Amino acid sequence: MKQYSVDLRERLLRAIDAGLSQAEAARLFGVGTATIARWRWRQRERGSVTPRPRPGRPRRIGRTQERVLLAQVRALPDATLREHCAQWEAEQGVRLSETTMSRALARLGWPLKKSRSKPVNGMNLSAPTGGPTWPRSTPPASSSSMRVAPTPP
Repeated sequence: MKQYSVDLRERLLRAIDAGLSQAEAARLFGVGTATIARWRWRQRERGSVTPRPRPGRPRRIGRTQERVLLAQVRALPDATLREHCAQWEAEQGVRLSETTMSRALARLGWPLKKSRSKPVNGMNLSAPTGGPTWPRSTPPASSSSMRVAPTPP
């Protein structure tokens, strides 16, 4: 969850100092009363309402490197996660897991589904003229569901 900005925290506490009740401030600013109490305590004890640092380690692909990753993905749009990881390691010198790459691509809004310029197994799916457009296991007029398939006119 994203942290509230320092500006919001300070404006809310100034409003309370100016006479607004805690309940009204909570409704007006869209925060909980427990959150307001925590901010007031932090201001009183520490002299500042700045949030504590987020736990966890820093990202392997930081915000400054996202443009480089975006350029890589645009250059190789049909590459798999494994191929993107290998490319990143070759160019940046940093080995990444497929999970890390997937998360970085999700943050960029890049879709995980890839278009297939050719089938995975290399099979040619173009049908001979006059035939079906792709191989089918059942004739077009039949159905595998419980309902009866419509009969052609």
